[in-house]
Amino acid sequence: MRFDDRVDAGRRLAARLEDLRDAGPVVLGLPRGGVPVAFEVAHALGAPLDVILVRKLGVPYHRELGFGAIGEGGIRVISEDIMRMSRVDEDDLAEVQRAEEAELARQAERFRGGRPRIPLTGRTVIVVDDGIATGASASAACRVARAEGAARVVLAVPVAPPDAAERIGPEVDELICLSTPPLFSAVGEWYRDFSQTADEEVVDLLHRNARETGAGDCPRPDPAAPSGPVEVPVEGGRVRLPGDLDVPAGAPGVVVFAHGSGSSRFSPRNRAVAAALGEAGLGTLLFDLLTPQEEADRANVFAVGPLAGRLTEVTHWLRRRTALPVCYFGASTGAAAALLAAADAAEEHARGEGADIAAVVSRGGRPDLAGSDRLAEVTAPTLLIVGGRDETVLDLNRQAAAALRCENRLAVVPGATHLFEEPGTLDAVADLAREWFTGHLAAPPAPAG
Repeated sequence: MRFDDRVDAGRRLAARLEDLRDAGPVVLGLPRGGVPVAFEVAHALGAPLDVILVRKLGVPYHRELGFGAIGEGGIRVISEDIMRMSRVDEDDLAEVQRAEEAELARQAERFRGGRPRIPLTGRTVIVVDDGIATGASASAACRVARAEGAARVVLAVPVAPPDAAERIGPEVDELICLSTPPLFSAVGEWYRDFSQTADEEVVDLLHRNARETGAGDCPRPDPAAPSGPVEVPVEGGRVRLPGDLDVPAGAPGVVVFAHGSGSSRFSPRNRAVAAALGEAGLGTLLFDLLTPQEEADRANVFAVGPLAGRLTEVTHWLRRRTALPVCYFGASTGAAAALLAAADAAEEHARGEGADIAAVVSRGGRPDLAGSDRLAEVTAPTLLIVGGRDETVLDLNRQAAAALRCENRLAVVPGATHLFEEPGTLDAVADLAREWFTGHLAAPPAPAG
């Protein structure tokens, strides 16, 4: 049996676990790859989802040989026999444990962000991984779950070697495995897509489950998100979009860039504008709307509806990490995607499901591609910047400005062509964008007129 990906494996596994629904289980995923599988199980059973964090205690001179494991809350399981045979003394144990406890704490903060663990005392616990190879991590996780008070421990995996039951059996009350192929060498060979699971996807799935089940409040996001390279999961985690997030201390908001056709997060023009905004104290997020494979099909570049959908998902991801207002800066076709996403945000806000977009700026954009009906639904204050020599796009922006019902302004940069390559023209764009964003982040938007 082969699986398309971890989502497919999780859904098939969930069907085998349906009879545990009435037990009111807690589902625990082993980070990182086990969490997408566990999410599907928890979703199908209506169960709360958490990660189970374990760190192997490896023999100092042979780290691959584990003599025990630690879990959160001071849980420790030790194999006295391996310690004795490996001549690991108490000093060795203390040194190895200190190092692994530090990594355990880092993972707990990264994945939960301050949310408390789900209590396991007296509960049926389903420990889920994407497969078993040696079984060491799964075995340690089950032992930790038992030590945390679980009344019944079920280990559920899509695929494992034929002797898995013999290896794991003593640690669990039940082992559920969909496939035990006789010619087993690695878990990944039984998946068509076994790409790496990012930390961000784990965090996203935990938040989604918490919202679905109400199993513990999601923590309020920090006012500012950590800066650095990011990877944003979209479309259920099937696609991961790389990006660069920069949020200075005290930033009043974050500007998300939606690049145009044939561009990426490395667009020198967008990066120049982002640098100017950063100097003004604004946060910025530049990311790739399309993967390199998707960009090869030019039809994807102009599919503004799907691009807007991705921008909305990225916005939701960002808002789980920061409480700061979000703005959009769109270029070319990315401007249409930004305005469509802003219209969607306005609808969500009207339903009480989220915040509106604070402000939108379009540089040499094609807002007409969003459609006049959707433009009329945008409530975020919108600035349309066009080059004075970009006559066709200027006419299209005039039409778009007439369709907008929100506060809006059309700013024409004299002497600029479509790409604002003329000396000083891109600086003018940066100045206009900075003034628009800072002005609308500092005060509520003016009424449409």
